[in-house]
Amino acid sequence: MNIVNRFNRILPSFTPLHSELSPGHRIFDNFSDHFIFKLHSKQKDDKFYTHQLDNMVIESSSFPSTAIVVTDASIKNNVAISILHMHTHNRLITKTIHHMVYVTSTEAKLFTIRCSINQASNCDNISKIIIVTNFIHATKRIFNLSSHPFQVHSVAILDELQKFFLQHQNNSIEFWECPSCLKWSLHKVVNKETKAFNPIPLFSSKTS
Repeated sequence: MNIVNRFNRILPSFTPLHSELSPGHRIFDNFSDHFIFKLHSKQKDDKFYTHQLDNMVIESSSFPSTAIVVTDASIKNNVAISILHMHTHNRLITKTIHHMVYVTSTEAKLFTIRCSINQASNCDNISKIIIVTNFIHATKRIFNLSSHPFQVHSVAILDELQKFFLQHQNNSIEFWECPSCLKWSLHKVVNKETKAFNPIPLFSSKTS
């Protein structure tokens, strides 16, 4: 299934009193063991890490309740393009393309992560989400509770995660870093599509 969205909307204003930032309600307080980051180490061999990614896919293919979402994003001619491929049981089931105007690179990346979580968590019987991305540092901003310009996006993503974790006590998410230079098979396809996609920003304020 292919989905193409032209997305350009105003997010709600940020409030420091949001429940996701209140002690006792924060995701760290209640679900710290439900999410982990797998980071690529520059000190280790790239082939070793690529092998880890391959093993992760092989192991996950045995569990239909695991969704692997591979993402990438870029900006061309002031238009941000994000593409995500979602795989379950070792097959591609969804490809989603978004293009946005008047957003920064970080906003586009955070929006892509939010869409990945939303799309995977809304699939039936998904208990584990694995997001593979080359913008892991932007992703880690989600869990930065100190004040920063993109906190409104972080709160929206934390809210999505909170809902997913509350669905079942065993639900979890993993964030895997995959630099483009690795040319790992699944991410290489998404990266190539992102660079090749040339949107025409007509009627950019509308959603189709």
